[in-house]
Amino acid sequence: MRLIRTGVGVSAATLLLAGCGGGDDGGGGSGEVVDGGTFTMALSSDPGNLDPQASAASDLFQLSHFAYDSLVFIDSEGEVVSGIAEDWTVDAETVTLTIGDDVTCSDGSPFTASDAAANLNWIADPANQSPFLGVFVPVGVQATADDATNTVTMDLAGPAPFVLEGLAGVPMVCAGGLEDREQLASETLGTGPYELTEAVPSDHYTYTLREGYTWGPDGASTDAEGMPDEIVAQVVGNETTSANLLLSGGLNAAQVLGPDAERLAEEGLFDATVTAVLGEMWFHQAEGRPTADPAVRMALTQAVDLDQLAEVLTSGRGGPGTTFAASAPASCPGDSVSGALPEHDLAAAQQLLDEAGWQVGADGVRSKDGQRLELTFLYDSALGAPGSAAAELVVAAWTELGAEVTTTPKDETAAVETIFGTGDWDVAWIPVNVSSPDQMVPFLSGPTVPDGNNFAAIDNPDYTQLVGEAMTMIGTEGCDTWLEAEAALVRDADVVPFANQDVSFFGSGAEFEVVDVLQPTSIRMVD
Repeated sequence: MRLIRTGVGVSAATLLLAGCGGGDDGGGGSGEVVDGGTFTMALSSDPGNLDPQASAASDLFQLSHFAYDSLVFIDSEGEVVSGIAEDWTVDAETVTLTIGDDVTCSDGSPFTASDAAANLNWIADPANQSPFLGVFVPVGVQATADDATNTVTMDLAGPAPFVLEGLAGVPMVCAGGLEDREQLASETLGTGPYELTEAVPSDHYTYTLREGYTWGPDGASTDAEGMPDEIVAQVVGNETTSANLLLSGGLNAAQVLGPDAERLAEEGLFDATVTAVLGEMWFHQAEGRPTADPAVRMALTQAVDLDQLAEVLTSGRGGPGTTFAASAPASCPGDSVSGALPEHDLAAAQQLLDEAGWQVGADGVRSKDGQRLELTFLYDSALGAPGSAAAELVVAAWTELGAEVTTTPKDETAAVETIFGTGDWDVAWIPVNVSSPDQMVPFLSGPTVPDGNNFAAIDNPDYTQLVGEAMTMIGTEGCDTWLEAEAALVRDADVVPFANQDVSFFGSGAEFEVVDVLQPTSIRMVD
């Protein structure tokens, strides 16, 4: 996401709430590299349970990268590079990876091929309800290990055109954590460059450097000059506060989306810029929800000026939505959105509801067969003032359309709990940031929560058919079909990506690279 990344940062949920793409240094590079010290960064919300394979929130996805590694990584150019695995082969039915000989866990134990297989099989078991199943790990995978050769083999149940890209999103848990997962809620047990040494929920999380680490992305190590001795992830729910702390030296890094980004750029701070989906409108189609009616979804979409909405939400620093997998380096760049969107026309939207039997009552609220057009609208509170202003625009349009709208701004952790847990929502702005289109499939089709990741209960036959065709094609050969599949979702107003934004991760007293998340082995403290 990776995962759901509400406020940009998986999700994921982000949902793999999900991820941002390759970062470009936007300037502000500063002085000499200095060894040691503490690197302090902002989190938009508390991640809650720290089990790296059991949640889809982007703040957790970021934290997991400090203490856990994946089998392979994706670099800023979109190339697959080594991680825990030093070599791999892929064919139509199997993936075989060779685990590095000297990879060790934070408890001192070696990380083995059997450990890798156990991780993959745990995620692949539907009973465990990992949000990574079908997103990063293909459904039906069976993994086996040969510890004598240090290889793990994945037997695929069907085509997986971007299987390695998916594995780059899977944090590997060491044997002790697999045996007792309850400890993972508040501790870490992985092979990553840092180890959690202090956790104060809703305040901060401290990670301490591991010596002798040499198996980071493409062989990155903790011996590099400028690596901090510890990382402190501070929970800061307000991005204006984060911006002020950056300027005062209270933070070394923070993601800033709104107007505060302009003043940080003017101060000449270091920044790494990534492309992300910021505005993505989902409609809950479970039985009994008013948005299960296609006419309601289409009318809600048509009643809103999406171009104006994108301008407000991004504070003029973004543009319209383009694809569902827009995070750079995107596997299938293009435009699956603009040609499938209805034209903004409030009168046409009102007529559509009239014809569908949604009649306006004396209080101005429509109803049909005794059901009022009452909508619970969920959005991420971390979007700040631009998010609130954009929400006011849609509420005004939908009220004029004849809906009664209740807004429920929530932080990322609470938003993910709502869409995957209580289900008490009708429209949600939940950007799921991924770089390859197959990673979106479980969110857009298939089993609904709690049995799957399809939190909006979408059932679009055209999308399902086209995905089936695209999955049989190798890598980017299927991109045209993937984009056609996405367009079918927009055409039927199942989900609408309406705003992309170049998002900046600003640095003060430190420089770093962002690929999906801020990469811990790229951090360099500077004077």
